[in-house]
Amino acid sequence: MDTLAHGLWGGLSGRALSNKTRRVSAIKAFLWGVFPDLFAFTIPIFFLLWNIFFGDMPLSYWPPPSPHVEPSQDLLPFSSLVNNLYNISHSFFVFGVIFGFVYVFTKRLPLEMFGWFLHILFDIPTHSYQFFPTPFLWPFSDFKVDGISWGVLWFMVLNYSVLLLFYAIIRFREKNKKI
Repeated sequence: MDTLAHGLWGGLSGRALSNKTRRVSAIKAFLWGVFPDLFAFTIPIFFLLWNIFFGDMPLSYWPPPSPHVEPSQDLLPFSSLVNNLYNISHSFFVFGVIFGFVYVFTKRLPLEMFGWFLHILFDIPTHSYQFFPTPFLWPFSDFKVDGISWGVLWFMVLNYSVLLLFYAIIRFREKNKKI
């Protein structure tokens, strides 16, 4: 799924997990929803843009889309870094370990972090072998699901329509509570 949609679903999770006794920050849940992709791609993208901008790398060096299961380790200088960061940030095990540490050190359940959990969960069926299949069992297994591509038009329209519907329902409920 695309990064913005992950953030919006994360924000919805924050709203859904909030109740009268505990307010869960939708903004923090949004940020945790986008975290896995930002973690995996921000440093390499800045590296690429820096090198293109300052002339160390011609724009033509950027490879065309590849039918490989995952980006080849030798396509770009940072492909290996992207793959490693992607494995880390898209693993249920890594999520669980960090969630556990946050819980132990803060003595409260970090419900905002469920945006990250949802990110991984939604990526499993919405990434194909053509583009970053989700390594949700890393480091214990290389098993990945060949899902549908989140980039196909019908899925994008459906995904954002459902998001719009849920946000409209929340807005409607909040507006009617104030009356």
